[in-house]
Amino acid sequence: MLDKEGIAKRIAREIKDGYYVNLGIGIPTLVANYIPNEMDVVLQSENGLLGMGPFPIAGEEDPDTINAGKQTITILPGSAIFDSAMSFGMIRAKKVNLTILGAMEVSENGDIANWKIPGKMVKGMGGAMDLVASAENIIVAMQHVNKEGESKLLPKCTLPLTGIHCVKKIVTELAVLDVLPEGGFKLLERAPGISVEEIKKATAGKLIIEGEVPEMVL
Repeated sequence: MLDKEGIAKRIAREIKDGYYVNLGIGIPTLVANYIPNEMDVVLQSENGLLGMGPFPIAGEEDPDTINAGKQTITILPGSAIFDSAMSFGMIRAKKVNLTILGAMEVSENGDIANWKIPGKMVKGMGGAMDLVASAENIIVAMQHVNKEGESKLLPKCTLPLTGIHCVKKIVTELAVLDVLPEGGFKLLERAPGISVEEIKKATAGKLIIEGEVPEMVL
């Protein structure tokens, strides 16, 4: 199965030349390290930056240069820095081509829960509500199962929702799946060494399998 870096590497293959991309907190931030140098891609950080680069080399971090998750980042030549009001104006005006988010749960009809676990401290919902309400192309990077081995791809989310009917694709440590408009997770690829049966056992929601399922190419 894939580690977090592997998930990020696979998602990077979904990014196309000329895209403006928003990377959510967690695994999505790692995607910045795997975008090919020859591609013209602009990474948008909701705290007010267009032109985010990969993570800095150890010892070269600037504590004043951070992403929305408060991680130190690099800024590429030609980047723009602005206030969060302008940043969310871009998001709400649908100027972002692809949004990559983490999630605690996703339902078979594309609902996402990624901001709160009841009873646990939460600092706020962050920008996820705006992103899922405005983005037309959302890919989720997540673990297929939780620490107890229970599926996080469900018939219906049990945690408070961030957005409904919005997730288009999911990449986990086990698989790549499309969320179909009519509902259900369509299995597109399996992680190297992972069988279809293992993915079936790890998926509580409706899983659709058509023909041979290829292994991922990373």
